[in-house]
Amino acid sequence: MLQTLKYCQLKNSFRQGFSQPIRFPSYQKVDLKRTPDFSAFKSQKPILIFTRYFSTPAIRNVAIIAHVDHGKTTMVDELLKQSGSVDKLTSERVMDSNALEKERGITILAKATSFKWKDTKINLVDTPGHGDFGGEVERILSMVDGVVLLVDATEGPMAQTKFVLSKALKSQLKPIVVLNKMDRIDKVRVDEVETEIYELFDALEATPAQMNYPTLYSSARDGWAIRKRDEERVNMHPLFDTILSYVPPPPVSNESRFSMLVTSIEPDEYLGRIVSGRIYSGGIKNGVKLHAMNRDGKTLEESKVLKIVARNGLQRVILEEAQAGDIVGLAGFSQASVTSTICDLGITQPLKSTPIDPPVLSITMTVNNSPLAGKEGTQCTFPTLKRRLDREVESNVSLQVKNSENREALEICGRGEMQLGILLENLRREGFEFAISPPKVITSTGANGERLEPLEEVTIDVDEQYMGSLIEKMATRHGNFIDTKDVGAKKRLIFQAPSRGLVGFRNELITMTRGSAVYNHLFHSYVPYMGPMEAYKRGCLISRAEGVTTAYSLEQLEERGTLFVGPGTKVYAGMIIGECSREGDIDCNPVKTKQLSNVRTVQKDEFSRLTPPKTFSLEEAISYVKSDELLEITPKSIRLRKTQLDMSKRKKAD
Repeated sequence: MLQTLKYCQLKNSFRQGFSQPIRFPSYQKVDLKRTPDFSAFKSQKPILIFTRYFSTPAIRNVAIIAHVDHGKTTMVDELLKQSGSVDKLTSERVMDSNALEKERGITILAKATSFKWKDTKINLVDTPGHGDFGGEVERILSMVDGVVLLVDATEGPMAQTKFVLSKALKSQLKPIVVLNKMDRIDKVRVDEVETEIYELFDALEATPAQMNYPTLYSSARDGWAIRKRDEERVNMHPLFDTILSYVPPPPVSNESRFSMLVTSIEPDEYLGRIVSGRIYSGGIKNGVKLHAMNRDGKTLEESKVLKIVARNGLQRVILEEAQAGDIVGLAGFSQASVTSTICDLGITQPLKSTPIDPPVLSITMTVNNSPLAGKEGTQCTFPTLKRRLDREVESNVSLQVKNSENREALEICGRGEMQLGILLENLRREGFEFAISPPKVITSTGANGERLEPLEEVTIDVDEQYMGSLIEKMATRHGNFIDTKDVGAKKRLIFQAPSRGLVGFRNELITMTRGSAVYNHLFHSYVPYMGPMEAYKRGCLISRAEGVTTAYSLEQLEERGTLFVGPGTKVYAGMIIGECSREGDIDCNPVKTKQLSNVRTVQKDEFSRLTPPKTFSLEEAISYVKSDELLEITPKSIRLRKTQLDMSKRKKAD
């Protein structure tokens, strides 16, 4: 880019600083590190004109955003393979490196990689698709200049599609729309989905430039993308070329000094803590001393850059230097966190960071204090648990940890049951033992002092035969029916319901629809408190003895409800071992054995046929626990228990 400045602009331009010498008509080189002599310029009769050249970096920074299970990570696999950066993929969804991501088949953490296409470096960011991990999407959009919006050609725009697109449009990013899964010829509804996408852009108030988005059609699984439906389906090259031509290169700041906004933190066993982000201005080399500032401009630390790392395909590479526009990681900073600014020592103002949507659910966490505490885990103390959660907050910006009224408890605030469940699952795999309270919805206070609660937009794809019972079920949870659409053979029902009404609703929906429903929800806004909600009343079977359960005792308890434990399970007094078939709790003895006597008969003892016990996943257990109960979580077990274990004290309190 060529910029022409006149003499009257000369003084201000020198104050801003230049990274390259300025050439004047006399071809005189000006040393910009010294104060120029302006009087020499004034003596010349003609108006002095000089030029400054900005080098446009051959870089494109782009993120792939979509609803969960619309094919983002599979698309990244194909882009890496066809770009030549990876000779052979060792497995499917290689960007899902986390163990839980591989097990569940979803993306939890946003991850960046890069590859070359036609001498241009493309930095590609794979983002999560589930609404509970929206904080990952929000912080990562500040690193890119364009997005590839992936939409299932059958399902069309879903709840998370609306969320991620709204964030991208507000950040003034240029979108590329890709209709994926076009190989499902018998099910795709391309025309309807294109109309829905256009209406979504219009509803989100996209600018005219953003509305003029290119549309491609692809099958990430088969490895092809096309611009027109009748084109030959060969490879992903049309998508590569569209990214180069439509996504702009990263802007180069006038500031010659280095600055970078931290968007992610990852540990490394050799380099230690690595803070990553996009370089906004200047360049960086190893050994340079920089300082880290928080959002308020307070200096957190000063440190030297030990290593500069970046991603090339699936490999991490060490760089000697990096320039503005690059997405890199820096080793050597122990205090910097997400939203911190790492910059030259002369810079005192931090870079602006995008605010994150507030959490809507909270749980209270304490160390495990049951009779079985310390027998299955290795991390059982409160200080160890608190240090671990403090480290989590540094990298997970949508999570908050607060001190509760109880000194031995912490309040954890998050976006939803799945996000909290992922955190708890990681903790138990690291050897922690702890107990949590049932989730509570976080309310706020309005301008007039009124109580506000979070409202969510709920989208459910269900068979037509379940529509009536579903609408009735949502009405009991203060859910308002908004609209319905035909999506293939299913009906899409849209509701608005308070967040507290959705706690535990997924399990009921799966049972009611026999697992055929597709359920999604997204934070909408805060509304005045909608009043009390009728709670689901259930009784519990509670153990009043400590020991190991027996088939003889459990066989007699089966008549009273549904059991959560089988024979040979360790239990203690106050532990919940089943759900009662009627209201009210029942204390029982599951460890009772059959009395032996000297009497012997020819007939053998009757063989006990027990129904398999009901088991819970971690998310199901979180939504199942009641206000007077706790969920005990260890590396090997998930147990339900009463907050007050002593039976006599519990009855006295009732």
